[in-house]
Amino acid sequence: MKKLLFLCLLVKVVFLVSCGNDKKTNPNDNPDKYKEPFVKVNKTLVEKEDQDIQNYIERHEWKMKQTGTGLRYQIYFNGKGERPKGNEKVVIRFAASLINGVECYNSKNDGMKLFELGKAEVENGLEEGIMLMRVGDKAKLIIPSHLAYGLLGDENKIPKRATLIYDVELMEIKK
Repeated sequence: MKKLLFLCLLVKVVFLVSCGNDKKTNPNDNPDKYKEPFVKVNKTLVEKEDQDIQNYIERHEWKMKQTGTGLRYQIYFNGKGERPKGNEKVVIRFAASLINGVECYNSKNDGMKLFELGKAEVENGLEEGIMLMRVGDKAKLIIPSHLAYGLLGDENKIPKRATLIYDVELMEIKK
């Protein structure tokens, strides 16, 4: 038993010594060397997501506008109410699904959503879309992953890097 323990210890020491490297590497020596591949991969993923969104819009024959952030929106019913301003509380009726059609959340099952604008309580793309609406408006929003739940998803029903499709109605602005 002692010989076995000694042999295991000897193997570990030899392994550790053999893994040593006289040349010390420092990732700060050339940060672009490490950064460039990540930038290329991210650019490719963003382009693919953008093309998937464009294909989705064409398949559904939606007439959508695009904001500078990449949010696509179409107000398909015009209400007569006022527009929300920053730091106001709003109430929405909604259905949120993935770009593949799988519904994640909706106000029928989860209740209407109440949140305060400017407080990062919901996805950036949803908040941006609500700011474009009036009370009573109904809209379709296509929220790219960087404006939704990003690289991680919501750790529940929304996977990582997911594009979200919202059908939303601005019900009320709470003063």
